[in-house]
Amino acid sequence: MNDSTKRDCRSPAARPLRRLGLALFWLLASWPASADPSPDARWTVNATSPAGTGQALAAPRVSRAWIEQVYSPENPGPVWFTAEGPRPALSLALRELRAAADRGLAPEDYGVDLLEREIDALVASRADPDRWARADRAMTAIVLRFLSDLRFGRVRPQEVEPHYRATPRDASFVAELRTAAAHGRLAAMFAAVEPAFPVYARLKRLLADYRVLAAQPGIVLPPPASARGKIVAGDIYAGVPALHAQLVRLRDLPADAAPPADDRYSDALAEAVRRFQKRHGLEPDGVLGKETLAALNVPLAARVEQITLSLERLRWLPALAPGPLIAINIPSFRLWAFADASAAGPAALSMPVVVGRAVRTETPVFIGEMRFVEFSPYWNVPPSILRNEILPRLDNDPSYARREDMEVVSTGRDGRARTGFDDAALAALRSGEARLRQRPGSRNALGGVKFVLPNTMNVYLHATPARELFERTRRDFSHGCIRVREPEALAQFVLRGKPEWTPEEIAAAMRSGVNRTVPLASPVPVVVFYTTAIADAEGRALFLADVYGHDRRLQDALRKVSGAAR
Repeated sequence: MNDSTKRDCRSPAARPLRRLGLALFWLLASWPASADPSPDARWTVNATSPAGTGQALAAPRVSRAWIEQVYSPENPGPVWFTAEGPRPALSLALRELRAAADRGLAPEDYGVDLLEREIDALVASRADPDRWARADRAMTAIVLRFLSDLRFGRVRPQEVEPHYRATPRDASFVAELRTAAAHGRLAAMFAAVEPAFPVYARLKRLLADYRVLAAQPGIVLPPPASARGKIVAGDIYAGVPALHAQLVRLRDLPADAAPPADDRYSDALAEAVRRFQKRHGLEPDGVLGKETLAALNVPLAARVEQITLSLERLRWLPALAPGPLIAINIPSFRLWAFADASAAGPAALSMPVVVGRAVRTETPVFIGEMRFVEFSPYWNVPPSILRNEILPRLDNDPSYARREDMEVVSTGRDGRARTGFDDAALAALRSGEARLRQRPGSRNALGGVKFVLPNTMNVYLHATPARELFERTRRDFSHGCIRVREPEALAQFVLRGKPEWTPEEIAAAMRSGVNRTVPLASPVPVVVFYTTAIADAEGRALFLADVYGHDRRLQDALRKVSGAAR
Protein backbone atom coordinates (compact mmCIF):
# COMPACT_ATOMS: atom_id res chain seq x y z
CA MET A 1 0.00 0.00 0.00
CA ASN A 2 1.46 3.35 -0.99
CA ASP A 3 1.60 6.42 1.24
CA SER A 4 -1.30 8.15 -0.48
CA THR A 5 -3.56 5.21 0.30
CA LYS A 6 -2.56 5.32 3.95
CA ARG A 7 -3.45 8.99 4.10
CA ASP A 8 -6.75 8.57 2.29
CA CYS A 9 -8.17 5.44 3.85
CA ARG A 10 -10.10 7.26 6.57
CA SER A 11 -10.52 10.69 4.99
CA PRO A 12 -13.92 11.86 3.69
CA ALA A 13 -12.55 11.78 0.15
CA ALA A 14 -11.74 8.11 0.55
CA ARG A 15 -15.24 7.15 1.67
CA PRO A 16 -16.41 5.57 -1.59
CA LEU A 17 -19.76 6.32 -3.21
CA ARG A 18 -21.56 8.25 -0.50
CA ARG A 19 -24.06 9.70 -2.97
CA LEU A 20 -24.51 6.39 -4.66
CA GLY A 21 -27.75 6.78 -6.63
CA LEU A 22 -26.67 9.85 -8.61
CA ALA A 23 -23.07 8.68 -8.65
CA LEU A 24 -23.90 5.44 -10.41
CA PHE A 25 -25.68 7.30 -13.16
CA TRP A 26 -22.61 9.53 -13.46
CA LEU A 27 -20.36 6.52 -13.70
CA LEU A 28 -22.51 4.52 -16.08
CA ALA A 29 -23.68 7.34 -18.33
CA SER A 30 -21.03 10.06 -18.14
CA TRP A 31 -17.65 8.42 -17.60
CA PRO A 32 -15.18 9.94 -20.07
CA ALA A 33 -14.86 8.04 -23.31
CA SER A 34 -12.73 8.73 -26.36
CA ALA A 35 -14.05 8.52 -29.91
CA ASP A 36 -11.62 5.76 -30.79
CA PRO A 37 -10.34 4.44 -27.51
CA SER A 38 -7.37 2.17 -27.29
CA PRO A 39 -7.58 -0.51 -24.57
CA ASP A 40 -5.25 1.47 -22.32
CA ALA A 41 -7.17 4.72 -22.75
CA ARG A 42 -10.46 3.05 -21.88
CA TRP A 43 -9.33 1.57 -18.60
CA THR A 44 -6.76 4.03 -17.25
CA VAL A 45 -7.95 6.77 -14.87
CA ASN A 46 -7.07 10.26 -16.10
CA ALA A 47 -6.41 12.21 -12.91
CA THR A 48 -5.95 15.52 -14.73
CA SER A 49 -9.10 15.55 -16.85
CA PRO A 50 -10.96 18.87 -16.99
CA ALA A 51 -14.32 19.41 -15.37
CA GLY A 52 -17.07 17.40 -17.02
CA THR A 53 -14.83 14.40 -17.71
CA GLY A 54 -12.49 13.23 -14.96
CA GLN A 55 -14.66 15.12 -12.45
CA ALA A 56 -16.95 12.08 -12.49
CA LEU A 57 -14.55 10.64 -9.97
CA ALA A 58 -15.31 13.43 -7.52
CA ALA A 59 -19.07 12.91 -7.68
CA PRO A 60 -19.07 9.42 -6.12
CA ARG A 61 -16.30 10.43 -3.70
CA VAL A 62 -14.12 7.50 -4.62
CA SER A 63 -10.53 8.03 -3.56
CA ARG A 64 -8.35 8.68 -6.58
CA ALA A 65 -5.53 6.83 -4.83
CA TRP A 66 -7.70 3.74 -4.57
CA ILE A 67 -8.92 3.86 -8.16
CA GLU A 68 -5.43 4.51 -9.46
CA GLN A 69 -4.17 1.40 -7.70
CA VAL A 70 -6.88 -0.77 -9.26
CA TYR A 71 -6.58 0.71 -12.80
CA SER A 72 -2.87 1.47 -12.84
CA PRO A 73 -0.88 2.19 -16.01
CA GLU A 74 0.92 -1.13 -15.46
CA ASN A 75 -2.36 -3.08 -15.30
CA PRO A 76 -5.18 -0.95 -16.72
CA GLY A 77 -7.55 -3.66 -17.94
CA PRO A 78 -10.98 -4.58 -16.61
CA VAL A 79 -11.45 -6.18 -13.19
CA TRP A 80 -14.88 -7.78 -13.60
CA PHE A 81 -15.03 -8.65 -17.30
CA THR A 82 -13.00 -10.60 -19.84
CA ALA A 83 -13.35 -10.83 -23.62
CA GLU A 84 -15.78 -13.71 -23.03
CA GLY A 85 -18.00 -11.77 -20.61
CA PRO A 86 -18.36 -11.28 -16.83
CA ARG A 87 -15.94 -13.05 -14.51
CA PRO A 88 -17.36 -15.43 -11.85
CA ALA A 89 -16.22 -12.86 -9.27
CA LEU A 90 -18.86 -10.44 -10.55
CA SER A 91 -21.84 -12.62 -9.61
CA LEU A 92 -20.22 -13.42 -6.26
CA ALA A 93 -19.69 -9.73 -5.53
CA LEU A 94 -23.28 -8.86 -6.48
CA ARG A 95 -24.54 -11.68 -4.27
CA GLU A 96 -22.49 -10.39 -1.32
CA LEU A 97 -23.73 -6.83 -1.89
CA ARG A 98 -27.32 -8.05 -1.90
CA ALA A 99 -26.66 -9.89 1.37
CA ALA A 100 -25.02 -6.86 3.02
CA ALA A 101 -27.67 -6.92 5.77
CA ASP A 102 -26.20 -10.23 6.98
CA ARG A 103 -23.11 -8.22 7.93
CA GLY A 104 -25.04 -5.37 9.51
CA LEU A 105 -24.84 -3.10 6.45
CA ALA A 106 -27.57 -1.63 4.23
CA PRO A 107 -27.88 -3.32 0.78
CA GLU A 108 -29.62 -0.24 -0.63
CA ASP A 109 -26.42 1.75 -0.09
CA TYR A 110 -24.76 -0.15 -2.93
CA GLY A 111 -27.26 0.25 -5.78
CA VAL A 112 -27.21 -3.41 -6.75
CA ASP A 113 -30.46 -3.25 -8.76
CA LEU A 114 -29.10 -0.52 -11.01
CA LEU A 115 -25.82 -2.35 -11.48
CA GLU A 116 -27.48 -5.64 -12.37
CA ARG A 117 -29.78 -3.97 -14.89
CA GLU A 118 -26.83 -2.27 -16.56
CA ILE A 119 -24.77 -5.46 -16.67
CA ASP A 120 -27.70 -7.47 -18.09
CA ALA A 121 -28.15 -4.82 -20.76
CA LEU A 122 -24.46 -4.94 -21.61
CA VAL A 123 -24.45 -8.71 -21.95
CA ALA A 124 -27.61 -8.70 -24.05
CA SER A 125 -26.54 -5.92 -26.40
CA ARG A 126 -22.82 -6.61 -26.67
CA ALA A 127 -22.35 -2.90 -25.98
CA ASP A 128 -19.35 -0.82 -27.00
CA PRO A 129 -16.06 -1.12 -25.05
CA ASP A 130 -16.42 2.30 -23.43
CA ARG A 131 -19.68 1.28 -21.81
CA TRP A 132 -18.07 -1.92 -20.52
CA ALA A 133 -15.27 0.21 -19.06
CA ARG A 134 -17.74 2.49 -17.31
CA ALA A 135 -19.60 -0.46 -15.84
CA ASP A 136 -16.36 -2.06 -14.70
CA ARG A 137 -15.27 1.08 -12.88
CA ALA A 138 -18.72 1.48 -11.32
CA MET A 139 -18.55 -2.07 -9.97
CA THR A 140 -15.05 -1.49 -8.63
CA ALA A 141 -16.10 1.72 -6.87
CA ILE A 142 -19.07 0.01 -5.23
CA VAL A 143 -17.07 -3.00 -4.09
CA LEU A 144 -14.41 -0.68 -2.67
CA ARG A 145 -17.09 1.12 -0.71
CA PHE A 146 -18.45 -2.19 0.58
CA LEU A 147 -14.97 -3.29 1.62
CA SER A 148 -14.33 0.08 3.25
CA ASP A 149 -17.60 -0.12 5.19
CA LEU A 150 -16.68 -3.58 6.42
CA ARG A 151 -13.14 -2.57 7.30
CA PHE A 152 -13.65 0.84 8.89
CA GLY A 153 -17.38 1.27 9.45
CA ARG A 154 -19.78 3.57 7.67
CA VAL A 155 -19.22 6.65 9.84
CA ARG A 156 -16.12 8.16 11.38
CA PRO A 157 -16.02 7.33 15.11
CA GLN A 158 -15.31 10.94 16.06
CA GLU A 159 -18.70 11.95 14.68
CA VAL A 160 -20.38 10.24 17.66
CA GLU A 161 -17.49 9.59 20.08
CA PRO A 162 -15.42 12.81 20.16
CA HIS A 163 -12.70 11.41 22.44
CA TYR A 164 -12.11 8.27 20.40
CA ARG A 165 -8.67 8.09 18.80
CA ALA A 166 -7.24 4.93 17.26
CA THR A 167 -4.92 4.00 14.43
CA PRO A 168 -7.19 2.57 11.71
CA ARG A 169 -6.51 -0.75 10.14
CA ASP A 170 -4.88 -0.63 6.72
CA ALA A 171 -6.67 -0.54 3.36
CA SER A 172 -4.65 -3.37 1.81
CA PHE A 173 -7.79 -4.65 0.11
CA VAL A 174 -7.40 -1.90 -2.53
CA ALA A 175 -4.15 -3.28 -3.91
CA GLU A 176 -5.43 -6.86 -3.61
CA LEU A 177 -8.85 -6.41 -5.27
CA ARG A 178 -7.81 -7.07 -8.87
CA THR A 179 -5.93 -10.27 -8.02
CA ALA A 180 -8.70 -11.51 -5.72
CA ALA A 181 -11.33 -11.01 -8.42
CA ALA A 182 -9.22 -12.74 -11.07
CA HIS A 183 -8.20 -15.75 -9.00
CA GLY A 184 -11.31 -16.68 -7.04
CA ARG A 185 -10.22 -15.14 -3.76
CA LEU A 186 -12.93 -12.50 -3.44
CA ALA A 187 -14.97 -14.36 -0.81
CA ALA A 188 -11.87 -14.73 1.34
CA MET A 189 -11.17 -11.01 0.94
CA PHE A 190 -14.66 -10.07 2.13
CA ALA A 191 -14.18 -12.23 5.22
CA ALA A 192 -10.65 -10.97 5.88
CA VAL A 193 -11.54 -7.27 5.96
CA GLU A 194 -13.98 -7.76 8.84
CA PRO A 195 -12.79 -7.58 12.46
CA ALA A 196 -11.28 -10.82 13.73
CA PHE A 197 -12.63 -10.36 17.27
CA PRO A 198 -14.60 -13.40 18.51
CA VAL A 199 -17.38 -11.13 19.79
CA TYR A 200 -17.84 -9.76 16.24
CA ALA A 201 -18.38 -13.25 14.83
CA ARG A 202 -20.83 -14.06 17.63
CA LEU A 203 -22.75 -10.84 16.97
CA LYS A 204 -23.04 -11.70 13.26
CA ARG A 205 -24.56 -15.06 14.18
CA LEU A 206 -26.88 -13.32 16.61
CA LEU A 207 -27.88 -10.86 13.89
CA ALA A 208 -28.92 -13.74 11.63
CA ASP A 209 -31.04 -15.23 14.44
CA TYR A 210 -32.76 -11.97 15.30
CA ARG A 211 -33.48 -11.09 11.68
CA VAL A 212 -35.43 -14.35 11.47
CA LEU A 213 -37.21 -13.60 14.76
CA ALA A 214 -38.00 -10.05 13.69
CA ALA A 215 -39.72 -11.35 10.53
CA GLN A 216 -42.29 -13.21 12.66
CA PRO A 217 -45.52 -11.56 13.89
CA GLY A 218 -44.88 -9.45 16.98
CA ILE A 219 -45.99 -10.43 20.47
CA VAL A 220 -47.27 -7.66 22.75
CA LEU A 221 -47.83 -8.19 26.47
CA PRO A 222 -50.69 -6.26 28.08
CA PRO A 223 -50.10 -4.09 31.16
CA PRO A 224 -50.96 -5.56 34.57
CA ALA A 225 -54.59 -5.18 35.63
CA SER A 226 -53.65 -4.95 39.31
CA ALA A 227 -53.39 -1.61 41.10
CA ARG A 228 -49.83 -2.52 42.13
CA GLY A 229 -48.68 -2.15 38.55
CA LYS A 230 -46.67 -5.36 38.68
CA ILE A 231 -47.10 -9.12 38.59
CA VAL A 232 -45.39 -11.51 41.01
CA ALA A 233 -45.29 -15.30 40.97
CA GLY A 234 -48.73 -16.70 41.81
CA ASP A 235 -50.68 -13.73 40.42
CA ILE A 236 -53.29 -14.04 37.70
CA TYR A 237 -52.20 -12.19 34.55
CA ALA A 238 -54.09 -12.12 31.26
CA GLY A 239 -50.82 -11.89 29.35
CA VAL A 240 -49.49 -15.28 30.51
CA PRO A 241 -50.01 -17.07 27.13
CA ALA A 242 -48.28 -14.22 25.27
CA LEU A 243 -45.52 -14.12 27.89
CA HIS A 244 -44.91 -17.85 27.50
CA ALA A 245 -44.76 -17.50 23.70
CA GLN A 246 -42.32 -14.57 23.93
CA LEU A 247 -40.01 -16.33 26.38
CA VAL A 248 -39.93 -19.43 24.14
CA ARG A 249 -39.20 -17.25 21.10
CA LEU A 250 -36.33 -15.54 22.92
CA ARG A 251 -35.04 -18.88 24.28
CA ASP A 252 -35.46 -17.98 27.93
CA LEU A 253 -37.83 -20.94 28.01
CA PRO A 254 -37.00 -24.19 26.19
CA ALA A 255 -38.85 -24.77 22.94
CA ASP A 256 -40.61 -27.83 24.40
CA ALA A 257 -41.82 -26.04 27.55
CA ALA A 258 -45.44 -26.99 28.23
CA PRO A 259 -47.85 -24.11 27.55
CA PRO A 260 -49.58 -22.68 30.64
CA ALA A 261 -52.81 -24.35 31.69
CA ASP A 262 -54.31 -21.05 32.90
CA ASP A 263 -53.46 -17.39 33.41
CA ARG A 264 -51.45 -17.89 36.60
CA TYR A 265 -47.93 -16.44 36.57
CA SER A 266 -46.10 -19.58 37.66
CA ASP A 267 -42.75 -20.07 39.34
CA ALA A 268 -41.42 -21.58 36.10
CA LEU A 269 -42.39 -18.45 34.16
CA ALA A 270 -40.90 -16.24 36.88
CA GLU A 271 -37.60 -18.14 36.62
CA ALA A 272 -37.58 -17.66 32.84
CA VAL A 273 -38.26 -13.95 33.36
CA ARG A 274 -35.22 -13.82 35.67
CA ARG A 275 -33.11 -15.21 32.84
CA PHE A 276 -34.56 -12.57 30.53
CA GLN A 277 -33.88 -9.82 33.09
CA LYS A 278 -30.25 -10.87 33.50
CA ARG A 279 -29.74 -10.71 29.73
CA HIS A 280 -31.24 -7.21 29.58
CA GLY A 281 -29.44 -5.53 32.46
CA LEU A 282 -32.53 -5.54 34.71
CA GLU A 283 -32.90 -6.46 38.36
CA PRO A 284 -33.33 -10.28 38.19
CA ASP A 285 -36.23 -10.49 40.66
CA GLY A 286 -38.71 -12.36 38.45
CA VAL A 287 -41.28 -9.59 38.91
CA LEU A 288 -43.17 -8.34 35.87
CA GLY A 289 -42.82 -4.62 36.53
CA LYS A 290 -42.86 -1.61 34.25
CA GLU A 291 -39.23 -1.91 33.04
CA THR A 292 -39.39 -5.67 32.46
CA LEU A 293 -42.64 -5.48 30.52
CA ALA A 294 -41.25 -2.62 28.44
CA ALA A 295 -38.16 -4.72 27.61
CA LEU A 296 -40.31 -7.72 26.69
CA ASN A 297 -42.35 -5.50 24.38
CA VAL A 298 -39.38 -4.01 22.51
CA PRO A 299 -39.92 -4.89 18.82
CA LEU A 300 -37.35 -7.41 17.68
CA ALA A 301 -36.55 -5.16 14.72
CA ALA A 302 -35.18 -2.73 17.32
CA ARG A 303 -32.96 -5.51 18.66
CA VAL A 304 -31.69 -6.09 15.11
CA GLU A 305 -30.83 -2.39 14.99
CA GLN A 306 -28.94 -2.64 18.30
CA ILE A 307 -26.87 -5.52 16.95
CA THR A 308 -26.18 -3.58 13.75
CA LEU A 309 -24.95 -0.58 15.77
CA SER A 310 -22.69 -2.85 17.81
CA LEU A 311 -21.15 -4.33 14.67
CA GLU A 312 -20.49 -0.81 13.39
CA ARG A 313 -18.67 0.14 16.59
CA LEU A 314 -16.54 -3.00 16.55
CA ARG A 315 -15.34 -2.05 13.05
CA TRP A 316 -13.83 1.11 14.51
CA LEU A 317 -11.42 -0.83 16.70
CA PRO A 318 -7.84 -1.25 15.51
CA ALA A 319 -6.29 -4.66 15.02
CA LEU A 320 -5.21 -5.87 18.43
CA ALA A 321 -1.66 -7.07 18.86
CA PRO A 322 -0.96 -10.27 20.80
CA GLY A 323 -0.68 -9.72 24.52
CA PRO A 324 -2.83 -8.64 27.45
CA LEU A 325 -5.84 -6.39 27.00
CA ILE A 326 -8.37 -4.75 29.32
CA ALA A 327 -11.80 -4.02 27.83
CA ILE A 328 -14.62 -2.11 29.52
CA ASN A 329 -18.12 -1.83 28.09
CA ILE A 330 -19.92 1.14 29.59
CA PRO A 331 -23.55 -0.07 29.19
CA SER A 332 -22.56 -3.49 30.61
CA PHE A 333 -20.88 -1.87 33.64
CA ARG A 334 -18.29 -4.61 33.29
CA LEU A 335 -14.55 -5.09 32.76
CA TRP A 336 -12.82 -8.03 31.08
CA ALA A 337 -9.08 -8.71 31.21
CA PHE A 338 -7.66 -10.96 28.48
CA ALA A 339 -4.28 -12.65 28.73
CA ASP A 340 -3.96 -12.52 24.92
CA ALA A 341 -6.05 -10.13 22.86
CA SER A 342 -5.39 -12.11 19.68
CA ALA A 343 -6.63 -15.43 21.11
CA ALA A 344 -10.21 -16.66 21.09
CA GLY A 345 -10.23 -17.92 24.68
CA PRO A 346 -12.35 -16.61 27.54
CA ALA A 347 -11.38 -13.63 29.64
CA ALA A 348 -8.86 -14.28 32.41
CA LEU A 349 -10.76 -11.87 34.62
CA SER A 350 -14.25 -10.36 34.60
CA MET A 351 -15.78 -7.98 37.13
CA PRO A 352 -18.46 -5.33 37.62
CA VAL A 353 -17.44 -1.68 37.41
CA VAL A 354 -18.98 1.69 38.22
CA VAL A 355 -18.83 4.29 35.43
CA GLY A 356 -19.63 7.99 35.10
CA ARG A 357 -23.08 9.41 35.66
CA ALA A 358 -25.25 9.75 32.57
CA VAL A 359 -25.50 13.32 31.22
CA ARG A 360 -23.46 14.94 33.99
CA THR A 361 -20.10 13.13 34.14
CA GLU A 362 -20.09 10.43 31.47
CA THR A 363 -17.11 8.13 31.08
CA PRO A 364 -15.66 8.80 27.61
CA VAL A 365 -15.19 6.15 24.94
CA PHE A 366 -11.47 5.94 24.21
CA ILE A 367 -8.44 3.69 23.82
CA GLY A 368 -5.51 4.10 26.19
CA GLU A 369 -2.55 2.29 27.71
CA MET A 370 -2.19 1.42 31.36
CA ARG A 371 1.40 2.25 32.31
CA PHE A 372 1.65 2.06 36.09
CA VAL A 373 -0.14 1.19 39.30
CA GLU A 374 -0.25 3.54 42.27
CA PHE A 375 -0.72 1.87 45.65
CA SER A 376 -2.27 3.78 48.56
CA PRO A 377 -2.87 6.72 46.21
CA TYR A 378 -3.60 10.32 46.98
CA TRP A 379 -6.87 11.56 45.53
CA ASN A 380 -6.20 14.87 43.85
CA VAL A 381 -9.64 16.47 43.83
CA PRO A 382 -10.51 17.70 40.31
CA PRO A 383 -11.22 21.44 40.09
CA SER A 384 -14.82 20.86 39.03
CA ILE A 385 -15.54 18.68 42.08
CA LEU A 386 -13.75 21.15 44.35
CA ARG A 387 -15.72 24.07 42.92
CA ASN A 388 -19.16 22.47 42.61
CA GLU A 389 -19.25 20.08 45.57
CA ILE A 390 -16.55 20.43 48.21
CA LEU A 391 -16.22 24.20 48.63
CA PRO A 392 -20.00 24.65 49.08
CA ARG A 393 -19.92 21.81 51.62
CA LEU A 394 -17.01 23.43 53.48
CA ASP A 395 -19.01 26.66 53.70
CA ASN A 396 -21.70 24.78 55.61
CA ASP A 397 -19.44 22.33 57.47
CA PRO A 398 -15.83 23.55 57.97
CA SER A 399 -14.87 20.28 59.67
CA TYR A 400 -15.74 18.17 56.61
CA ALA A 401 -12.25 18.25 55.07
CA ARG A 402 -10.56 17.21 58.32
CA ARG A 403 -12.97 14.31 58.78
CA GLU A 404 -12.24 13.17 55.23
CA ASP A 405 -8.45 13.39 55.84
CA MET A 406 -7.89 16.09 53.22
CA GLU A 407 -5.09 18.60 52.90
CA VAL A 408 -4.39 21.79 51.01
CA VAL A 409 -1.41 21.71 48.64
CA SER A 410 0.19 24.83 47.25
CA THR A 411 0.35 25.04 43.46
CA GLY A 412 3.53 27.09 43.81
CA ARG A 413 7.06 25.81 43.33
CA ASP A 414 7.40 24.45 46.87
CA GLY A 415 4.23 22.29 46.69
CA ARG A 416 3.80 22.66 50.43
CA ALA A 417 0.94 20.69 52.03
CA ARG A 418 -1.01 21.77 55.10
CA THR A 419 -3.99 20.37 56.96
CA GLY A 420 -5.38 23.63 58.29
CA PHE A 421 -8.51 25.00 56.63
CA ASP A 422 -8.52 28.61 57.73
CA ASP A 423 -9.85 31.50 55.66
CA ALA A 424 -6.51 31.91 53.87
CA ALA A 425 -6.48 28.24 52.82
CA LEU A 426 -10.04 28.42 51.53
CA ALA A 427 -9.25 31.60 49.63
CA ALA A 428 -6.23 29.90 48.03
CA LEU A 429 -8.43 26.99 46.95
CA ARG A 430 -10.96 29.34 45.40
CA SER A 431 -8.33 31.36 43.56
CA GLY A 432 -6.44 28.32 42.24
CA GLU A 433 -3.32 29.09 44.25
CA ALA A 434 -3.83 25.76 46.05
CA ARG A 435 -5.41 22.42 45.30
CA LEU A 436 -7.12 19.86 47.50
CA ARG A 437 -6.12 16.26 47.94
CA GLN A 438 -7.15 13.37 50.14
CA ARG A 439 -4.40 11.42 51.87
CA PRO A 440 -4.05 7.63 51.48
CA GLY A 441 -6.04 5.58 53.94
CA SER A 442 -9.35 3.91 54.62
CA ARG A 443 -11.39 7.02 53.76
CA ASN A 444 -9.65 7.67 50.45
CA ALA A 445 -12.10 7.86 47.52
CA LEU A 446 -9.73 5.80 45.33
CA GLY A 447 -9.43 2.95 47.80
CA GLY A 448 -6.09 1.18 48.01
CA VAL A 449 -5.00 1.33 44.37
CA LYS A 450 -5.19 3.46 41.25
CA PHE A 451 -4.56 2.13 37.73
CA VAL A 452 -3.12 4.91 35.59
CA LEU A 453 -3.51 5.20 31.83
CA PRO A 454 -2.33 8.72 30.94
CA ASN A 455 -4.92 10.67 28.92
CA THR A 456 -6.05 14.25 28.52
CA MET A 457 -9.40 13.52 30.21
CA ASN A 458 -7.80 12.37 33.47
CA VAL A 459 -9.74 9.10 33.43
CA TYR A 460 -8.32 6.15 35.34
CA LEU A 461 -9.39 2.95 37.08
CA HIS A 462 -9.39 2.64 40.85
CA ALA A 463 -10.68 0.81 43.89
CA THR A 464 -13.39 2.33 46.08
CA PRO A 465 -14.61 2.12 49.68
CA ALA A 466 -18.22 2.37 48.40
CA ARG A 467 -18.55 -1.36 47.86
CA GLU A 468 -22.34 -1.33 48.07
CA LEU A 469 -22.61 0.31 44.63
CA PHE A 470 -21.47 -2.89 42.93
CA GLU A 471 -24.68 -4.58 44.08
CA ARG A 472 -26.79 -2.21 41.96
CA THR A 473 -27.92 -3.33 38.52
CA ARG A 474 -27.33 0.07 36.93
CA ARG A 475 -23.95 1.44 38.02
CA ASP A 476 -23.37 4.93 36.61
CA PHE A 477 -22.40 6.81 39.79
CA SER A 478 -18.87 8.12 39.32
CA HIS A 479 -17.47 11.46 38.16
CA GLY A 480 -16.13 9.80 35.01
CA CYS A 481 -13.42 7.47 36.30
CA ILE A 482 -14.00 3.72 36.50
CA ARG A 483 -14.29 1.97 39.84
CA VAL A 484 -13.47 -1.75 39.88
CA ARG A 485 -14.92 -4.29 42.29
CA GLU A 486 -11.87 -6.57 42.48
CA PRO A 487 -8.86 -4.24 42.52
CA GLU A 488 -6.46 -6.79 43.99
CA ALA A 489 -7.22 -9.27 41.21
CA LEU A 490 -6.75 -6.57 38.57
CA ALA A 491 -3.44 -5.52 40.14
CA GLN A 492 -2.26 -9.14 40.05
CA PHE A 493 -3.23 -9.33 36.37
CA VAL A 494 -1.36 -6.20 35.23
CA LEU A 495 1.69 -6.91 37.42
CA ARG A 496 2.20 -10.46 36.19
CA GLY A 497 5.41 -9.34 34.52
CA LYS A 498 6.86 -8.46 37.94
CA PRO A 499 7.06 -11.69 39.94
CA GLU A 500 8.09 -9.84 43.10
CA TRP A 501 4.56 -8.48 43.27
CA THR A 502 2.88 -11.48 44.83
CA PRO A 503 -0.77 -11.35 45.92
CA GLU A 504 0.44 -10.86 49.48
CA GLU A 505 2.68 -7.92 48.51
CA ILE A 506 -0.14 -6.31 46.53
CA ALA A 507 -2.59 -6.64 49.43
CA ALA A 508 -0.04 -5.20 51.87
CA ALA A 509 0.74 -2.23 49.60
CA MET A 510 -2.96 -1.46 49.24
CA ARG A 511 -3.40 -1.38 53.04
CA SER A 512 -0.12 0.33 53.92
CA GLY A 513 -1.20 3.94 53.58
CA VAL A 514 2.22 4.64 52.03
CA ASN A 515 1.97 6.08 48.53
CA ARG A 516 3.99 4.04 46.00
CA THR A 517 4.00 4.02 42.20
CA VAL A 518 4.96 0.84 40.31
CA PRO A 519 5.57 0.93 36.52
CA LEU A 520 4.20 -2.04 34.58
CA ALA A 521 6.67 -4.32 32.83
CA SER A 522 5.03 -3.21 29.56
CA PRO A 523 1.95 -1.07 28.83
CA VAL A 524 -1.42 -2.83 28.77
CA PRO A 525 -3.95 -1.57 26.18
CA VAL A 526 -7.27 -0.46 27.66
CA VAL A 527 -10.33 -0.20 25.42
CA VAL A 528 -13.29 1.68 26.88
CA PHE A 529 -16.12 1.07 24.44
CA TYR A 530 -19.89 1.39 24.23
CA THR A 531 -22.23 -1.21 22.86
CA THR A 532 -25.76 -2.10 23.90
CA ALA A 533 -25.84 -5.53 22.24
CA ILE A 534 -23.41 -8.33 23.06
CA ALA A 535 -23.29 -12.05 22.41
CA ASP A 536 -21.60 -13.82 25.31
CA ALA A 537 -19.24 -16.79 24.99
CA GLU A 538 -22.24 -19.14 24.85
CA GLY A 539 -23.85 -17.07 22.10
CA ARG A 540 -26.63 -15.69 24.32
CA ALA A 541 -27.96 -12.26 23.43
CA LEU A 542 -27.37 -9.52 25.99
CA PHE A 543 -29.24 -6.26 25.39
CA LEU A 544 -28.46 -3.25 27.54
CA ALA A 545 -29.89 0.20 28.15
CA ASP A 546 -28.55 3.08 26.05
CA VAL A 547 -27.47 4.85 29.24
CA TYR A 548 -25.65 7.74 27.53
CA GLY A 549 -27.78 7.99 24.38
CA HIS A 550 -24.85 7.00 22.13
CA ASP A 551 -27.03 4.64 20.09
CA ARG A 552 -29.32 7.50 19.16
CA ARG A 553 -26.38 9.58 17.97
CA LEU A 554 -24.98 6.71 15.92
CA GLN A 555 -28.40 6.02 14.36
CA ASP A 556 -28.62 9.67 13.30
CA ALA A 557 -25.13 9.56 11.79
CA LEU A 558 -25.91 6.35 9.87
CA ARG A 559 -29.16 7.80 8.53
CA LYS A 560 -27.23 10.74 7.13
CA VAL A 561 -24.73 8.42 5.47
CA SER A 562 -27.40 6.15 3.98
CA GLY A 563 -29.56 9.12 3.00
CA ALA A 564 -26.64 10.64 1.11
CA ALA A 565 -26.04 7.32 -0.62
CA ARG A 566 -29.50 7.22 -2.19
